[in-house]
Amino acid sequence: MQYTQFGQLKVSRLILGGNPFSGFSHRGIQTDREMMRYYTSGRIKETLAEAERSGINTFVGRADNHIIRVLLEYWNEGGNIQWFAQTCPEHRSLEYSIRKAADHGAKACHIHGGTMDYLYAQDKLDEAVKATGLIRDAGLAASVAGHRPEVFRWAETNLNVDYFMCSYYDPSPRDQRSEGLTGIQQVFREEDRSAMVDLI
Repeated sequence: MQYTQFGQLKVSRLILGGNPFSGFSHRGIQTDREMMRYYTSGRIKETLAEAERSGINTFVGRADNHIIRVLLEYWNEGGNIQWFAQTCPEHRSLEYSIRKAADHGAKACHIHGGTMDYLYAQDKLDEAVKATGLIRDAGLAASVAGHRPEVFRWAETNLNVDYFMCSYYDPSPRDQRSEGLTGIQQVFREEDRSAMVDLI
């Protein structure tokens, strides 16, 4: 496994993602439910352990109660994978998500991609400036995620972050709300992927 440095953090170049653990398939309600039924706490911990045996040392997952509980159990049982937390749009505030991440062992935190898309569309990016400052103040590596290249162009100029979480696709608009709507048709366009690849 190859590794790179994010500040003081050694990060495997292949990172384990947590969307399947939380039932975010981007393929519809039925697939979401199948993921949630399959990924019991035990299976999540088995997957984390298998990733570590393969040399993967970093997990990206939501700062919600479900993921936090499983990670605490996994670490209590001897696991060592480091957690890069993602804020949760359903939390009452970005500050609350960031505090939960910092208080429960995260090494880094990024603003949820749908939230960044929403803040950009609503001209509320001062909230992103404040949030990334809070992440740094909590001692975590700071980042933002997003689905649109213009979000990252803005962030590169206006934020002091350690990394970016770029999605290749913009499957459902987040102009009016940061959370994705359950059951909405999602579209994966080649032009979105090409635009993000060009940006990266």
